[in-house]
Amino acid sequence: MASKFQRKPSPGGTGGMGGASSVSSTPSNQPRKRVKRCCRNFVTFMCTQVGVGALIVIYAICGAFAFMHIERQFEDKTAGLVMELRQNCSQKLWSITEEHNIIDRRLWTEATNKVLREYQAQIAGVVKHGYVGRSPEQIWSFPAALMFCLSVITMIGYGNMVPRTPWGKGLTVIYATFGIPLYILYFLNMGRVLARSFKFLYRSLHDCTQEHPRLDRIDALEGGVSLTRKKVIVPSTACLWVIFFYVLTGTVMFANWERWSLLNSFYFCMTSLCKIGFGDFVPGASLTTTADVNAATQKLQEDISADPAELAQLQSVAADQHSKLAINFVYMLLGMGLVAMCRNLMREEVRLKAREMREDAKLCMEDTRLRFVGCCGNPRDAYEDDYY
Repeated sequence: MASKFQRKPSPGGTGGMGGASSVSSTPSNQPRKRVKRCCRNFVTFMCTQVGVGALIVIYAICGAFAFMHIERQFEDKTAGLVMELRQNCSQKLWSITEEHNIIDRRLWTEATNKVLREYQAQIAGVVKHGYVGRSPEQIWSFPAALMFCLSVITMIGYGNMVPRTPWGKGLTVIYATFGIPLYILYFLNMGRVLARSFKFLYRSLHDCTQEHPRLDRIDALEGGVSLTRKKVIVPSTACLWVIFFYVLTGTVMFANWERWSLLNSFYFCMTSLCKIGFGDFVPGASLTTTADVNAATQKLQEDISADPAELAQLQSVAADQHSKLAINFVYMLLGMGLVAMCRNLMREEVRLKAREMREDAKLCMEDTRLRFVGCCGNPRDAYEDDYY
Protein backbone atom coordinates (compact mmCIF):
# COMPACT_ATOMS: atom_id res chain seq x y z
CA MET A 1 0.00 0.00 0.00
CA ALA A 2 2.89 2.33 0.72
CA SER A 3 4.28 1.82 -2.78
CA LYS A 4 1.13 3.35 -4.34
CA PHE A 5 1.78 6.75 -2.76
CA GLN A 6 5.47 6.94 -3.58
CA ARG A 7 6.41 9.84 -5.86
CA LYS A 8 7.83 8.78 -9.15
CA PRO A 9 11.25 10.17 -9.91
CA SER A 10 11.52 12.91 -12.52
CA PRO A 11 13.14 12.17 -15.86
CA GLY A 12 16.22 14.11 -14.80
CA GLY A 13 16.75 11.83 -11.84
CA THR A 14 15.64 14.40 -9.18
CA GLY A 15 12.58 14.72 -7.02
CA GLY A 16 9.53 16.89 -7.46
CA MET A 17 11.21 20.01 -6.06
CA GLY A 18 14.15 19.53 -8.34
CA GLY A 19 11.84 19.31 -11.31
CA ALA A 20 10.14 22.59 -10.33
CA SER A 21 13.47 24.36 -10.04
CA SER A 22 14.55 23.03 -13.41
CA VAL A 23 11.34 24.34 -14.95
CA SER A 24 11.79 27.80 -13.41
CA SER A 25 15.33 28.03 -14.71
CA THR A 26 14.62 26.98 -18.26
CA PRO A 27 16.42 28.94 -20.97
CA SER A 28 13.11 30.43 -22.16
CA ASN A 29 12.66 32.30 -18.84
CA GLN A 30 16.21 33.65 -18.64
CA PRO A 31 15.79 36.47 -21.26
CA ARG A 32 12.53 37.53 -19.62
CA LYS A 33 14.20 37.85 -16.22
CA ARG A 34 17.11 39.70 -17.75
CA VAL A 35 14.76 42.20 -19.42
CA LYS A 36 12.83 42.71 -16.19
CA ARG A 37 16.07 43.29 -14.30
CA CYS A 38 17.29 45.80 -16.89
CA CYS A 39 13.97 47.65 -16.82
CA ARG A 40 14.01 47.75 -13.02
CA ASN A 41 17.57 49.10 -12.98
CA PHE A 42 16.72 51.68 -15.64
CA VAL A 43 13.69 52.96 -13.72
CA THR A 44 15.75 53.10 -10.52
CA PHE A 45 18.46 55.11 -12.25
CA MET A 46 15.95 57.49 -13.81
CA CYS A 47 14.52 58.24 -10.37
CA THR A 48 17.93 59.43 -9.17
CA GLN A 49 19.16 63.01 -9.49
CA VAL A 50 21.52 62.27 -12.38
CA GLY A 51 18.90 60.28 -14.23
CA VAL A 52 16.18 62.91 -13.86
CA GLY A 53 18.56 65.68 -14.89
CA ALA A 54 19.72 63.78 -17.98
CA LEU A 55 16.15 62.84 -18.85
CA ILE A 56 14.88 66.41 -18.68
CA VAL A 57 17.75 67.63 -20.88
CA ILE A 58 17.09 64.92 -23.47
CA TYR A 59 13.38 65.64 -23.29
CA ALA A 60 13.95 69.35 -23.95
CA ILE A 61 16.33 68.72 -26.88
CA CYS A 62 13.97 66.23 -28.54
CA GLY A 63 11.09 68.66 -28.08
CA ALA A 64 13.11 71.49 -29.64
CA PHE A 65 13.83 69.45 -32.78
CA ALA A 66 10.19 68.35 -32.99
CA PHE A 67 8.85 71.90 -32.77
CA MET A 68 11.42 73.12 -35.28
CA HIS A 69 10.36 70.48 -37.78
CA ILE A 70 6.64 71.19 -37.35
CA GLU A 71 6.57 74.98 -37.07
CA ARG A 72 8.96 75.64 -39.94
CA GLN A 73 6.38 74.17 -42.30
CA PHE A 74 3.93 76.93 -41.43
CA GLU A 75 3.19 79.20 -44.39
CA ASP A 76 3.24 82.74 -43.07
CA LYS A 77 1.07 84.89 -45.34
CA THR A 78 1.23 87.96 -43.15
CA ALA A 79 4.58 89.03 -44.61
CA GLY A 80 3.00 89.47 -48.05
CA LEU A 81 0.04 91.26 -46.49
CA VAL A 82 2.32 93.71 -44.69
CA MET A 83 4.22 94.38 -47.91
CA GLU A 84 0.96 95.06 -49.71
CA LEU A 85 -0.21 97.42 -46.96
CA ARG A 86 3.09 99.28 -47.12
CA GLN A 87 2.87 99.70 -50.89
CA ASN A 88 -0.74 100.87 -50.71
CA CYS A 89 0.16 103.41 -48.05
CA SER A 90 3.06 104.81 -50.07
CA GLN A 91 0.89 104.96 -53.19
CA LYS A 92 -1.83 106.86 -51.37
CA LEU A 93 0.71 109.32 -49.97
CA TRP A 94 2.14 109.90 -53.43
CA SER A 95 -1.35 110.47 -54.85
CA ILE A 96 -2.13 113.00 -52.12
CA THR A 97 1.14 114.79 -52.78
CA GLU A 98 0.40 114.97 -56.51
CA GLU A 99 -3.13 116.22 -55.87
CA HIS A 100 -2.42 118.93 -53.30
CA ASN A 101 1.31 119.52 -53.83
CA ILE A 102 2.18 122.61 -51.78
CA ILE A 103 -0.83 124.70 -52.71
CA ASP A 104 -2.90 123.73 -49.66
CA ARG A 105 -0.69 122.55 -46.84
CA ARG A 106 -3.59 122.00 -44.42
CA LEU A 107 -5.46 119.60 -46.72
CA TRP A 108 -2.26 117.72 -47.51
CA THR A 109 -1.46 117.29 -43.80
CA GLU A 110 -4.97 116.11 -42.93
CA ALA A 111 -5.07 113.61 -45.82
CA THR A 112 -1.63 112.17 -45.07
CA ASN A 113 -2.40 111.87 -41.35
CA LYS A 114 -5.59 109.99 -42.16
CA VAL A 115 -3.72 107.54 -44.40
CA LEU A 116 -0.96 107.03 -41.83
CA ARG A 117 -3.44 106.41 -39.00
CA GLU A 118 -5.23 103.83 -41.13
CA TYR A 119 -1.93 102.14 -41.97
CA GLN A 120 -0.92 102.16 -38.29
CA ALA A 121 -4.19 100.49 -37.26
CA GLN A 122 -3.78 97.81 -39.94
CA ILE A 123 -0.19 97.04 -38.89
CA ALA A 124 -1.23 96.89 -35.22
CA GLY A 125 -3.90 94.33 -36.10
CA VAL A 126 -1.39 92.21 -37.99
CA VAL A 127 1.11 92.33 -35.11
CA LYS A 128 -1.66 91.40 -32.66
CA HIS A 129 -2.24 88.20 -34.64
CA GLY A 130 1.39 87.13 -34.29
CA TYR A 131 3.40 88.94 -36.95
CA VAL A 132 6.95 89.71 -35.76
CA GLY A 133 8.64 90.57 -39.03
CA ARG A 134 10.60 87.32 -39.31
CA SER A 135 10.12 84.10 -41.20
CA PRO A 136 9.33 80.79 -39.40
CA GLU A 137 12.92 79.63 -40.06
CA GLN A 138 14.25 82.65 -38.23
CA ILE A 139 11.73 82.40 -35.40
CA TRP A 140 12.07 78.68 -34.72
CA SER A 141 15.83 78.41 -34.48
CA PHE A 142 17.29 75.76 -32.20
CA PRO A 143 18.10 78.19 -29.33
CA ALA A 144 14.62 79.71 -29.43
CA ALA A 145 12.92 76.30 -29.69
CA LEU A 146 14.94 74.98 -26.75
CA MET A 147 13.97 77.96 -24.60
CA PHE A 148 10.35 77.45 -25.68
CA CYS A 149 10.47 73.84 -24.46
CA LEU A 150 12.07 74.94 -21.21
CA SER A 151 9.35 77.55 -20.68
CA VAL A 152 6.68 74.90 -21.25
CA ILE A 153 7.97 72.23 -18.86
CA THR A 154 8.96 74.74 -16.15
CA MET A 155 5.58 76.51 -16.43
CA ILE A 156 7.23 79.92 -16.94
CA GLY A 157 5.45 80.56 -20.24
CA TYR A 158 7.33 83.50 -21.75
CA GLY A 159 4.78 83.89 -24.55
CA ASN A 160 7.18 85.53 -26.99
CA MET A 161 6.70 82.66 -29.45
CA VAL A 162 3.76 80.32 -29.80
CA PRO A 163 2.98 77.40 -32.13
CA ARG A 164 0.93 78.46 -35.15
CA THR A 165 0.16 75.08 -36.72
CA PRO A 166 -2.51 72.64 -35.43
CA TRP A 167 0.11 69.92 -35.07
CA GLY A 168 2.30 72.26 -33.06
CA LYS A 169 -0.55 73.18 -30.70
CA GLY A 170 -1.44 69.51 -30.17
CA LEU A 171 2.20 68.63 -29.56
CA THR A 172 2.44 71.43 -26.99
CA VAL A 173 -0.44 69.92 -25.00
CA ILE A 174 1.09 66.44 -25.06
CA TYR A 175 4.57 67.79 -24.37
CA ALA A 176 3.38 69.73 -21.33
CA THR A 177 1.37 66.77 -20.02
CA PHE A 178 4.49 64.61 -19.71
CA GLY A 179 7.06 67.38 -19.21
CA ILE A 180 5.54 69.15 -16.20
CA PRO A 181 5.52 66.02 -13.93
CA LEU A 182 9.07 65.33 -15.06
CA TYR A 183 10.10 68.85 -14.08
CA ILE A 184 8.36 68.54 -10.69
CA LEU A 185 10.33 65.34 -10.03
CA TYR A 186 13.53 67.15 -10.99
CA PHE A 187 12.58 70.11 -8.80
CA LEU A 188 12.04 67.95 -5.73
CA ASN A 189 15.11 65.75 -6.21
CA MET A 190 17.49 68.58 -7.07
CA GLY A 191 16.20 70.69 -4.19
CA ARG A 192 16.76 67.82 -1.76
CA VAL A 193 20.30 67.13 -2.99
CA LEU A 194 21.37 70.79 -3.05
CA ALA A 195 19.83 71.41 0.37
CA ARG A 196 21.73 68.45 1.84
CA SER A 197 24.99 69.58 0.23
CA PHE A 198 24.59 73.21 1.30
CA LYS A 199 23.66 72.16 4.83
CA PHE A 200 26.82 70.01 5.04
CA LEU A 201 28.95 72.91 3.79
CA TYR A 202 27.35 75.35 6.22
CA ARG A 203 27.78 72.92 9.12
CA SER A 204 31.45 72.45 8.24
CA LEU A 205 32.02 76.20 8.15
CA HIS A 206 30.12 76.56 11.40
CA ASP A 207 32.32 73.94 13.10
CA CYS A 208 35.44 75.68 11.84
CA THR A 209 34.38 78.96 13.44
CA GLN A 210 33.86 77.36 16.87
CA GLU A 211 36.64 77.45 19.46
CA HIS A 212 38.40 74.08 19.73
CA PRO A 213 35.45 71.83 18.77
CA ARG A 214 37.78 68.91 18.08
CA LEU A 215 39.44 69.14 21.50
CA ASP A 216 36.04 69.19 23.19
CA ARG A 217 35.04 66.00 21.41
CA ILE A 218 38.32 64.31 22.33
CA ASP A 219 37.94 65.26 26.01
CA ALA A 220 34.36 64.00 26.01
CA LEU A 221 35.41 60.67 24.50
CA GLU A 222 38.27 60.23 26.98
CA GLY A 223 35.91 60.93 29.87
CA GLY A 224 33.41 58.39 28.60
CA VAL A 225 30.76 60.97 27.94
CA SER A 226 28.73 60.75 24.72
CA LEU A 227 28.81 64.16 23.10
CA THR A 228 25.65 64.87 21.13
CA ARG A 229 26.22 67.07 18.11
CA LYS A 230 24.12 70.21 18.08
CA LYS A 231 21.75 70.51 15.17
CA VAL A 232 22.65 73.42 12.90
CA ILE A 233 19.89 75.18 10.97
CA VAL A 234 20.83 77.14 7.86
CA PRO A 235 19.45 80.68 8.27
CA SER A 236 17.26 82.25 5.62
CA THR A 237 19.76 85.04 5.06
CA ALA A 238 22.32 82.53 3.77
CA CYS A 239 19.79 81.23 1.24
CA LEU A 240 18.98 84.76 0.12
CA TRP A 241 22.66 85.56 -0.34
CA VAL A 242 23.13 82.45 -2.50
CA ILE A 243 20.20 83.42 -4.72
CA PHE A 244 21.45 87.01 -4.93
CA PHE A 245 24.94 86.02 -6.10
CA TYR A 246 23.47 83.54 -8.57
CA VAL A 247 21.18 86.21 -10.03
CA LEU A 248 24.11 88.64 -10.15
CA THR A 249 26.15 86.09 -12.13
CA GLY A 250 23.30 85.61 -14.58
CA THR A 251 22.89 89.38 -14.89
CA VAL A 252 26.47 89.83 -16.05
CA MET A 253 26.30 86.77 -18.32
CA PHE A 254 23.07 87.67 -20.11
CA ALA A 255 24.04 91.34 -20.40
CA ASN A 256 27.26 90.31 -22.16
CA TRP A 257 25.83 87.64 -24.43
CA GLU A 258 22.36 88.97 -25.22
CA ARG A 259 23.44 92.64 -25.48
CA TRP A 260 21.00 93.68 -22.76
CA SER A 261 21.48 96.38 -20.18
CA LEU A 262 22.30 95.33 -16.63
CA LEU A 263 18.87 96.38 -15.42
CA ASN A 264 17.08 94.40 -18.13
CA SER A 265 19.29 91.37 -17.50
CA PHE A 266 18.66 91.49 -13.74
CA TYR A 267 14.96 91.96 -14.42
CA PHE A 268 14.92 88.87 -16.67
CA CYS A 269 16.76 86.67 -14.13
CA MET A 270 14.42 87.60 -11.30
CA THR A 271 11.21 87.19 -13.30
CA SER A 272 12.37 83.86 -14.71
CA LEU A 273 13.48 82.31 -11.42
CA CYS A 274 10.25 83.51 -9.80
CA LYS A 275 8.31 81.93 -12.71
CA ILE A 276 6.65 85.17 -13.71
CA GLY A 277 7.84 85.05 -17.32
CA PHE A 278 6.55 88.21 -18.96
CA GLY A 279 8.27 87.29 -22.23
CA ASP A 280 9.64 90.71 -23.14
CA PHE A 281 13.20 89.38 -22.67
CA VAL A 282 14.05 85.81 -23.64
CA PRO A 283 17.58 84.39 -24.18
CA GLY A 284 18.19 82.95 -27.61
CA ALA A 285 15.92 85.37 -29.45
CA SER A 286 18.81 87.70 -30.29
CA LEU A 287 21.27 84.96 -31.18
CA THR A 288 22.43 84.70 -34.77
CA THR A 289 20.76 81.80 -36.57
CA THR A 290 21.55 79.92 -39.75
CA ALA A 291 18.72 81.73 -41.50
CA ASP A 292 20.35 85.08 -40.67
CA VAL A 293 23.66 83.92 -42.11
CA ASN A 294 21.95 82.69 -45.29
CA ALA A 295 20.09 85.99 -45.66
CA ALA A 296 23.33 87.94 -45.24
CA THR A 297 25.04 85.71 -47.81
CA GLN A 298 22.25 86.26 -50.34
CA LYS A 299 22.36 90.01 -49.72
CA LEU A 300 26.11 90.02 -50.31
CA GLN A 301 25.63 88.20 -53.62
CA GLU A 302 22.87 90.52 -54.82
CA ASP A 303 24.14 93.83 -53.47
CA ILE A 304 27.64 94.87 -54.51
CA SER A 305 27.80 97.63 -51.89
CA ALA A 306 27.25 95.16 -49.01
CA ASP A 307 30.05 94.83 -46.48
CA PRO A 308 31.70 91.36 -46.44
CA ALA A 309 32.92 91.99 -42.89
CA GLU A 310 29.33 91.86 -41.68
CA LEU A 311 28.90 88.34 -43.05
CA ALA A 312 32.17 87.21 -41.47
CA GLN A 313 31.06 88.62 -38.14
CA LEU A 314 27.72 86.82 -38.36
CA GLN A 315 29.47 83.54 -39.13
CA SER A 316 31.85 83.91 -36.18
CA VAL A 317 28.96 84.75 -33.86
CA ALA A 318 26.90 81.80 -35.08
CA ALA A 319 29.83 79.44 -34.52
CA ASP A 320 29.97 79.84 -30.72
CA GLN A 321 26.25 80.27 -30.06
CA HIS A 322 25.78 76.61 -29.18
CA SER A 323 28.15 76.84 -26.21
CA LYS A 324 26.32 79.95 -25.00
CA LEU A 325 23.01 78.18 -25.46
CA ALA A 326 24.16 75.21 -23.38
CA ILE A 327 25.32 77.50 -20.58
CA ASN A 328 22.03 79.46 -20.69
CA PHE A 329 20.03 76.24 -20.51
CA VAL A 330 22.08 74.87 -17.60
CA TYR A 331 21.83 78.22 -15.82
CA MET A 332 18.05 78.14 -15.89
CA LEU A 333 17.82 74.50 -14.74
CA LEU A 334 20.37 75.00 -11.97
CA GLY A 335 18.59 78.17 -10.90
CA MET A 336 15.35 76.25 -10.50
CA GLY A 337 17.26 73.73 -8.37
CA LEU A 338 18.63 76.52 -6.17
CA VAL A 339 15.13 77.89 -5.70
CA ALA A 340 14.02 74.41 -4.59
CA MET A 341 17.04 74.23 -2.24
CA CYS A 342 16.13 77.55 -0.61
CA ARG A 343 12.56 76.37 -0.29
CA ASN A 344 13.61 73.24 1.59
CA LEU A 345 16.05 75.07 3.88
CA MET A 346 13.63 77.90 4.65
CA ARG A 347 10.86 75.42 5.36
CA GLU A 348 13.07 73.69 7.91
CA GLU A 349 13.82 77.01 9.62
CA VAL A 350 10.16 78.00 9.58
CA ARG A 351 9.22 74.69 11.21
CA LEU A 352 11.81 75.23 13.93
CA LYS A 353 10.63 78.79 14.57
CA ALA A 354 7.02 77.66 14.65
CA ARG A 355 7.87 74.95 17.18
CA GLU A 356 9.70 77.47 19.36
CA MET A 357 6.80 79.92 19.13
CA ARG A 358 4.37 77.16 20.10
CA GLU A 359 6.46 76.24 23.14
CA ASP A 360 6.80 79.91 24.12
CA ALA A 361 3.05 80.35 23.77
CA LYS A 362 2.43 77.34 26.04
CA LEU A 363 4.80 78.73 28.66
CA CYS A 364 3.16 82.15 28.42
CA MET A 365 -0.32 80.67 28.80
CA GLU A 366 0.79 78.57 31.76
CA ASP A 367 2.43 81.56 33.43
CA THR A 368 -0.71 83.66 32.81
CA ARG A 369 -2.90 80.92 34.33
CA LEU A 370 -0.71 80.66 37.40
CA ARG A 371 -0.71 84.42 37.87
CA PHE A 372 -4.48 84.54 37.48
CA VAL A 373 -5.00 81.77 40.01
CA GLY A 374 -2.51 83.42 42.35
CA CYS A 375 -4.36 86.72 42.19
CA CYS A 376 -7.85 85.29 42.57
CA GLY A 377 -7.23 82.44 45.02
CA ASN A 378 -4.74 81.18 47.57
CA PRO A 379 -1.21 81.58 46.12
CA ARG A 380 -0.10 78.34 47.79
CA ASP A 381 -2.77 76.43 45.86
CA ALA A 382 -1.54 77.78 42.54
CA TYR A 383 1.92 76.29 42.67
CA GLU A 384 3.23 72.79 43.22
CA ASP A 385 5.24 71.83 46.22
CA ASP A 386 8.47 71.65 44.24
CA TYR A 387 8.34 75.40 43.62
CA TYR A 388 9.03 76.03 47.34
